[in-house]
Amino acid sequence: MTSAITREVLQRLGSRGETLATAESLTGGLIGSMVTEVAGASANYVGGAITYATGLKATLAGVPAGVLDADGPVAERTARAMASGIAQRCGADWGLAVTGVAGPEPQDGHPVGEVHLAVACAATGEIRHRRLELVGDRGTIRGQSAHSALQLLADALS
Repeated sequence: MTSAITREVLQRLGSRGETLATAESLTGGLIGSMVTEVAGASANYVGGAITYATGLKATLAGVPAGVLDADGPVAERTARAMASGIAQRCGADWGLAVTGVAGPEPQDGHPVGEVHLAVACAATGEIRHRRLELVGDRGTIRGQSAHSALQLLADALS
């Protein structure tokens, strides 16, 4: 079922003549799936990368090795770099990224439910970040992360 926030994001992108690319870790393509459920999404969604493995955050999303070495895969700077990197690599106006821990176990000292979202505007270089501390099972955390990421993008587009 298509969410209202997804339709809103695509409408705002369409009215601006802009495009979106996504870099997803814990959501594993859920955001891309939500976006492509909307008929006509291809006018504004260019695609994205599922950067589940840490190394792919560098090779596909353009996160500098120094950021990954210093901060790891679950961090604000990592999410910010994923968002700007995916926009650049896909030639999109906006990059949306999500990284975090869906569970069931903590990861590298990060608790289950710690999620970092970022949205980058290629034209201005502005990057917005939001940290979430979610509670629930793996599916709930993934779903809330995807929805919250789209909300962060909607806020940036308004």
